[in-house]
Amino acid sequence: MNKQHWKYKKLGEVSSFSRGLTYSKSDVVVESSNKVLRSNNIDLSTHSLNFDDVVCLNDEFEIPFDKMLQPNDIFICMSNGSTQHLGKVAFIEKKIDYAFGGFMGAIHPNLNEIYPKYAYYYCLSSEYRRSLASVLNGININNIKWSDLSKFPIAIPPLVEQERIVAELDLLSGIIEKNKEQLKAYDQLAQSIFYTMFGDPIDNPKGWEVKKLGEISTIGTGATPSREKEELYYGGDIHWVKTTEVHNCDITETEETITQLAIEQTNCKIYPPNTLLMAMYGQGKTRGQIAKLRINAATNQACAAIMLDFSICNLDYVYELLLINYECIRAMAQGGNQANLNMKLVASIPIIFPPLSLQQEFAEKVEAIERQKGLVRRSIEETQTMFDYTMDKYFG
Repeated sequence: MNKQHWKYKKLGEVSSFSRGLTYSKSDVVVESSNKVLRSNNIDLSTHSLNFDDVVCLNDEFEIPFDKMLQPNDIFICMSNGSTQHLGKVAFIEKKIDYAFGGFMGAIHPNLNEIYPKYAYYYCLSSEYRRSLASVLNGININNIKWSDLSKFPIAIPPLVEQERIVAELDLLSGIIEKNKEQLKAYDQLAQSIFYTMFGDPIDNPKGWEVKKLGEISTIGTGATPSREKEELYYGGDIHWVKTTEVHNCDITETEETITQLAIEQTNCKIYPPNTLLMAMYGQGKTRGQIAKLRINAATNQACAAIMLDFSICNLDYVYELLLINYECIRAMAQGGNQANLNMKLVASIPIIFPPLSLQQEFAEKVEAIERQKGLVRRSIEETQTMFDYTMDKYFG
């Protein structure tokens, strides 16, 4: 690849920017045609839009044209309590009737200078993240400015070459997305097998015995060691799980670790592999989600650690049942401004209880599905490696 004829320009030289819409709580209604997307509507891992928890403003609220997302815009998070979410982006492929909130922004690529999706892929590159990190190296910074973003350097090949690069990256990302859809199909298959064998766990048409979750397990929780003693409590060799990591998955790694001193001086406890974790509270759809702990780890206080009695129940069976009952579990939450679960409520979750032999038969079927999922995950990893290599080749 010959970059000899490529130019380097600043992001602000090849695009313009609009800041998001400001509004007050009194403008918010349950439903209207004035819909606003915020940071939570950009998936951090897939960079795709989701339309969960969309804000609606009263129909009399006038939204300026420049606060509406347009095709080829790069929707970007400009302010967030977590630096992890700052600068995350989604690409607007086609017209959607959504405005964007005040903590967000829209980058408008200049079509004469840069192919819009090429600019978007730049915003996924390690070069972009390095430039972003240089802006966010202060303490307690939770917002970025266009005056800083506009100075980020971007390599600009001829437009034809940009289109070719985008096509190459689209092909790889498309393969990854198809594989992820295949994983979802396998999950649906496991759920279908569950319904065939046991029936609806809510209606219980087969009349299985019903127990409470607390009757077949021991339930605990954890703690968050003081950040004021970060040097003493964090960065050790003990895995520590937060609710944001509990999202219907196997947990084999954690974002943070804590020390033995943190265990000794706080309410943290170390839980063994094959403990089920449930998020008792958290933003968005976090509350009620579960995970299988595959390592020794502690948790924060927002996680319920469910240690099943394996002499009477099977891990995969209970996990699948809790997945299916997700909405019902969420509805059990109590509280005012933000409804939450607690350990007492978690212990009271009803569990249909077929014989252990049937639970184990279901688990064997799930194990076969998991083997197929493992092959798909390997394909995702290999394609992701190729995607990352290609990104570094063009943007590094």
